[in-house]
Amino acid sequence: MLLTRPALTADDATATALLNCLVREVCAPEQQVWADGGHLVMRLPRVGVTLRTGLARPPVGPTYRLAPPFEERRTASWIATGWERLADLVAGELELVTGQANPEFLTQVRDSRATLGALLAARGDVGEGAREELQGAQGAVSCYLESEQSLLSGHRFHPSPKARQGSPAQWLPYAPEARARFLPRWLAVREELLIEEGDPAAFARLDELGPAVPPGHRLLPAHPWQLTLLANRPVLRKAFAEGLLHDLGSAAPEVAPTSSVRTAYVPAADVFCKFSLDIRITNCVRKNAWYELTGAVALNDIIQPIFASLEGCTFLAEPAYRSVALADRRLHEGLGVILRQGVGGLNGTPLLSAALADPYGSTLSRLPALATPEGALAWWDAYVQHVARPALRAYLEHGVILEAHLQNVLVAVDDEGMPVQTAFRDLEGTKLTPAWHDRLAALPPRVREAITYDSGRAWNRVVYCLLVNHLTEIAAAVADLHPGIDEDLWPTARPHFSSCGDHPQLRALLAGVPFPAKANLRARWARTADRTATYVPVPNPFAGP
Repeated sequence: MLLTRPALTADDATATALLNCLVREVCAPEQQVWADGGHLVMRLPRVGVTLRTGLARPPVGPTYRLAPPFEERRTASWIATGWERLADLVAGELELVTGQANPEFLTQVRDSRATLGALLAARGDVGEGAREELQGAQGAVSCYLESEQSLLSGHRFHPSPKARQGSPAQWLPYAPEARARFLPRWLAVREELLIEEGDPAAFARLDELGPAVPPGHRLLPAHPWQLTLLANRPVLRKAFAEGLLHDLGSAAPEVAPTSSVRTAYVPAADVFCKFSLDIRITNCVRKNAWYELTGAVALNDIIQPIFASLEGCTFLAEPAYRSVALADRRLHEGLGVILRQGVGGLNGTPLLSAALADPYGSTLSRLPALATPEGALAWWDAYVQHVARPALRAYLEHGVILEAHLQNVLVAVDDEGMPVQTAFRDLEGTKLTPAWHDRLAALPPRVREAITYDSGRAWNRVVYCLLVNHLTEIAAAVADLHPGIDEDLWPTARPHFSSCGDHPQLRALLAGVPFPAKANLRARWARTADRTATYVPVPNPFAGP
């Protein structure tokens, strides 16, 4: 029986995200959560409040399907509780847990809710003809872009998943969730002031498609919003005034922002441009730091031969970057753009994994292969093979830590929707273990630091991204379609893990030790960097009943 997908509202999505975080990071570790019929009940012991929410079905692994109503216990009855009250209660409990306040927290939650409301309104303004064209598009690129731009609600286990600086008037023209398309701004940069690392031919196709430049200059694509943010930098204004840079304005080719907001796909060139954007989105300001620009090129040289040896997958290359050499580091970082390989060479139709897992979406249910329980189990078997095996082998055999979360993986499917190839992406989140120390010795210390993890953090990151953030969410989405197969999902997945070798970490994983889940709520409360986030234990579905 198909689980009815909930209608998406800004209020309910905000409340659900808060409660998901509360259960995972506070109530469950302290044994303050339990199922009661069709409800999930959670106690906040320090503020002395008990809450409950609807429970659509039993969990598949460490993930719940919460549903309205959201209620608070008052004397002998349950009363409706809105997202603002829930945010206040979560903040109160965290302040008592940690002994510290966070005056930014409630503002971030409100901003996230307001952003989602604006996105839903903008999405609803898309004309019927345009909507039919997008939904009916048969081309692989159109289907791919629809999956990239479908993530309205955001991360289910983040307290403010859609927090975004700026007003809707500023960011809606560049919002993937609003199905945005825009023209880049183009700069002509004096050749001696252009910085370029990596493959010198990487930008050739963009150079052909962009506007003409004066003699002695090179093209640099820029995000229009970012150029507005940098417009008052004195060094940039002087460079324009002296003719070191020329603003050529907005020009083709058209680009489409992907789920990360700042990375845009250029269909005409089949490349991605990963722009800097000095805007805080969810956790951090999305700029290309100087050490990330250099680190991407260094990592790409290491990663590509490794993935050439892994079957059924690829890693989208980041062969080069461009920026400017002006006496202002913020301009070097802020105008830096990393080029990423496109999706044209993938086998089949690429789909973003996050779109497949979205409980508010319908991408997974549109795939013919999942029409029956038997087909859905075969699809899950193929999916785990194509995603889990290469991610685990990359770490266990090569010391490469993939950030294989839902937004960093594309799965190419055939005409029936069966997975045939996986594409991993984003070298910013990719790290190396200390085993690579000698190979990295020639890099600047800050670059080495940015692209490596110690062994303890490495395994936690691999398991969290691959299993907690990714596969448990895909499993839940499959079980939404066919709840009767939920008990078969993880036994089906087990052989793909055990086939990756007899490693102590894998033995522990398959024996049922709890998974490490990144504590997004606590990280936001403590205002710590993502790299230093702590982890909380969550149930391991390999442990069985």
